[in-house]
Amino acid sequence: MNENKLKHLEFIQNVITRMNANSFMIKGWMATLVSALLALAAKDADLRFLIIAFFPIPFFWVLDAYYLSQERQFRGLYNSVRVKAEKEIDFSMKASEFAKGDNTWFNTFTSKTLAWFYLPIVALLFLIIAFIKYVPLGKGA
Repeated sequence: MNENKLKHLEFIQNVITRMNANSFMIKGWMATLVSALLALAAKDADLRFLIIAFFPIPFFWVLDAYYLSQERQFRGLYNSVRVKAEKEIDFSMKASEFAKGDNTWFNTFTSKTLAWFYLPIVALLFLIIAFIKYVPLGKGA
């Protein structure tokens, strides 16, 4: 493999790595924020903190879907450059031509990859609210 192709693939791989790191950080921030709100709800026995904990989830989910769709598009670009001939290497970083099918934002947003992370958190919050609301905790007993 020639030097130009290797360098171009390295550039693309760096972007893929950065998008992946952003997605990982978003998940960490979302988990931290929701956990903090759960801790406040438990400390003060206040249902409002649990309800507030729902609000950041869709924002982080949307942002995470954006970064994951970008990562998928750059993986498409990587695969395209990988099979190019030496004379076709132009160092283009335009991944938008790969924004179709599973690589679109909407398909990424609704993908199993993100749903298996965000939906259990939403379900857990609903369960906690139901438990607190319908199970007497023996206050003042």
